[in-house]
Amino acid sequence: MSKKTLNTANLAALGADRLAELLIEVSTGSADMKRRLRLELSHNLGPAELARDVRKRLVTIRRAKSYVGWRKRNALIKDLRTQSAMIIDKIAPDAPADAFDLLWEFLELAPFVMSRVDDSKGDVGAVFFDAREEIGPIAARAPLDPIPLAERTWEAVQTNSDGAFDAIITRMAPSLGETGMAHLKSLIHQFEAAPLDATDDHPALQFLRELRGRSGNYAAQRKRRFIQMHLREVALAQGDTETYISLFSPTDLARPTVAVEVAELWAAQGDHTAALDVLDGAQPKGRVAGRGEWDAAYVNVLMALGREDDAQAHRWHCFAETLDPDMLRAHLKQLPDFDDLEVEEAAKAHAAAFKDLNAAIAFFLAWPDLRGLATMVETRADRLSGTQVARLTTAADALRSRHPLAAALCWRTMIEATLRDAAKTRYAQAADHLMDCAAADLEIEEYGRFESHDAFVQRLRKRYAGKAAFWTRVT
Repeated sequence: MSKKTLNTANLAALGADRLAELLIEVSTGSADMKRRLRLELSHNLGPAELARDVRKRLVTIRRAKSYVGWRKRNALIKDLRTQSAMIIDKIAPDAPADAFDLLWEFLELAPFVMSRVDDSKGDVGAVFFDAREEIGPIAARAPLDPIPLAERTWEAVQTNSDGAFDAIITRMAPSLGETGMAHLKSLIHQFEAAPLDATDDHPALQFLRELRGRSGNYAAQRKRRFIQMHLREVALAQGDTETYISLFSPTDLARPTVAVEVAELWAAQGDHTAALDVLDGAQPKGRVAGRGEWDAAYVNVLMALGREDDAQAHRWHCFAETLDPDMLRAHLKQLPDFDDLEVEEAAKAHAAAFKDLNAAIAFFLAWPDLRGLATMVETRADRLSGTQVARLTTAADALRSRHPLAAALCWRTMIEATLRDAAKTRYAQAADHLMDCAAADLEIEEYGRFESHDAFVQRLRKRYAGKAAFWTRVT
């Protein structure tokens, strides 16, 4: 390897004095570089000196008011990551108590930083979320008094506007211990007993809530949900499953996602009957959010109770309602040899006639069965929706080599929908699809009941002659 290559060995050969001179030279005019060098010098003097410098920098960041534009956002992210790295990697090994306090202060910066930067990409928030992952392990190594820690934790929960302290109770539970957790619960109950903040019942706010369809009791409901959420977190951290579950309202338990979570807790304790009761009270209808997780949990509980036939019947029922390919696979796996082939054909026939054509296309793609997909597309071509661009494009790409007619029908549907809706942003894609149709025409031997490619193009030119922007792209 060349001795000019920039690597550790070659640079070390320059000697300490020369490297020091170079660092002074390259840091001139760079505040970031100078700041980093000073931190390294402080670390060389010990963790206490480094902690002092990091704390000063955190105060400066907190006091900053100017908006951070895109030109400076990378510098901000680099600065934040440098400070968190100094805390986690340099200070924590030798002074965990100092590191804990500093990392807590670092997380408290989140609302001040987020208020003056556009974080639509999430890369600024990611700095705080990564730091949050280290707060628990550092706290476990630090000698912390559980009572002040409980008070600090509850204060963080109440002011957690940017997610930097999400699940902080769970993260602090090992350090809080029984004493700290008991004190934390007492703080939550004190908050529960306290009257609502007067601002929550301001007439102007009440008027705005009524305009939005919210009742005057909205603030009380919000407070109750807040309390229950954190009492549940306390209970879960303490391993108190029954208390955790009791804090869900009947309305909460009627939601499939909540029911699945609670059922899994009962199942983990071996009470599968209670798990089944919870799931029965939250049966989803149709393809709603959480349906897949609910069905899987329901089948698992039935199997745990020894109700294999009921589990098998539910798998089929689930597939029939949603065309979930995983449920069908699990159903077929339980059938005797040869019976599974007959049932699979029946399942495909059901999918081919399914009312939700988009779901049917997704099923045949996932199974996969391109022949069945092609047959369904050709049979139900007049029912295809050209606005389902992503799904039809995927289907056409999968069909183009072996089933060019079905692929062309997908492309035609999207082309016509684009022109009919004058969706100019999709004209380029529609023009590409028309070229795809021309290429498929060379492979299609018989169009059957469908018009030929030439007839299709002529009809488009006649009906949409005024779409000059589209025809220019085609030409």
